[in-house]
Amino acid sequence: MKILYAIQGTGNGHISRAREIIPLLQQYGELDILVSGTQADVKLSQPVKYQLHGFSFIFGKKGGVDHFKTWLNMNLFRFRKDMKQLPLKEYNLIVNDFEPVSAWACKLQGIECVSLSHQAAFKSKKVPRPRTLDWGKLILSRYAPTKYHIGFHFDRYDTFIHTPVIRAEIRNLKSENLGHYTVYLPAIDDKRLVKLFTQLPEVTWQVFSKHSKVAYQEGNVFVEPVNNEKFNKSLATCEGLFTGGGFEGPAEALYLKKKLLVAPMRFQFEQQCNAYALKQFGLPVIWGSTRNWLPIIKNWVENPQQHEFNFPDETAQIIDDMVKKYARI
Repeated sequence: MKILYAIQGTGNGHISRAREIIPLLQQYGELDILVSGTQADVKLSQPVKYQLHGFSFIFGKKGGVDHFKTWLNMNLFRFRKDMKQLPLKEYNLIVNDFEPVSAWACKLQGIECVSLSHQAAFKSKKVPRPRTLDWGKLILSRYAPTKYHIGFHFDRYDTFIHTPVIRAEIRNLKSENLGHYTVYLPAIDDKRLVKLFTQLPEVTWQVFSKHSKVAYQEGNVFVEPVNNEKFNKSLATCEGLFTGGGFEGPAEALYLKKKLLVAPMRFQFEQQCNAYALKQFGLPVIWGSTRNWLPIIKNWVENPQQHEFNFPDETAQIIDDMVKKYARI
């Protein structure tokens, strides 16, 4: 059996989940990997057969998507060329993690593929989401269209939705509390974060930044370029995680029973929905309209946080069910 696994390369969550799923898919046959996008800091250890430009949203430095850089990075001619050249008919199963080139190529060539992603969960109307008119809704539904859907979310909101894939390297961590707070806010410049966190000098902050090439310390704030191993160690030993409205990062913090505070990116509908879902569980959120973050952060640091999430390790069973149901033999 030949399998194509197409992965979105914007952000680190898709690649991180793929590192857990790839060895499972390899048990069923010959696996080719496709990655498109330009914004991931985490890399795969397995060879990538198709490395495509795709379509990535570029993180800004003020809490949102940089629309101008996103537009400059767009290459529709290359997107169309890559879409036409993919030899999809040679595969028995095409698995898509919110990857647009292969999804639209399947649609163009009349080939079925299955979504295996967090975004697939939004096909259910039962998933919590704010009642807003947002162009992001259209992007979420049309960005990587597929016929079949297997989704992941913080809760089992529907029959085809599972709890998050927690990487083995996270499940195997020894969780303890050394008192510091871990920060990953890729759409905010580290200089802005340093200015914010130095106003709480009694707290130690470990900031992982997409915008700094070197590590440095300013007062009680330690800044590191994004590094998977160092981040995992910081997360395992922190008191809490302050991060964006992504999915994998918050899920891993909840699994490790860490305090969690999220600030979803502005102009990113999926992150707004994730934050809205976490808000339903009583977890704190800093919305884009919030001007003064300091009181919310101070309250979060000073008070305990109680939550209980159950994320069992079901990934192997999910993959087995998917292959048996959707592979074309």
